[in-house]
Amino acid sequence: MSTLSTHVLDTHRGRPAAGVPIALEVQVSSGEWKELARGVTNDDGRVRDFLPAGARVETGVYRMSFDTGTYFRLLGVKGFYPSVSVVFELAAPDEHYHVPLLLSPFGYSTYRGS
Repeated sequence: MSTLSTHVLDTHRGRPAAGVPIALEVQVSSGEWKELARGVTNDDGRVRDFLPAGARVETGVYRMSFDTGTYFRLLGVKGFYPSVSVVFELAAPDEHYHVPLLLSPFGYSTYRGS
């Protein structure tokens, strides 16, 4: 069974980024985006699984949109990126997919995690 998760770390503060709203979308055949789920990072900066129990991800192109503007406003920090969108392709629906985001007010990085 496949799972899809994320972990947001605030590299500026050296802590998990709690309270980051995230939208998960899939690209449909017309090229438009269809929302699948929403989540908010927990105190450890994680959304452990966007999908309901028993649901599977299919092969295709997905997008996670992180509402970093809301996160930084809650901290009283002026950030440069009000949102970060990470577009990725899932090729093997039985694998676990983890999409971490390393975040600071003026930069970010992402990679395929384990």
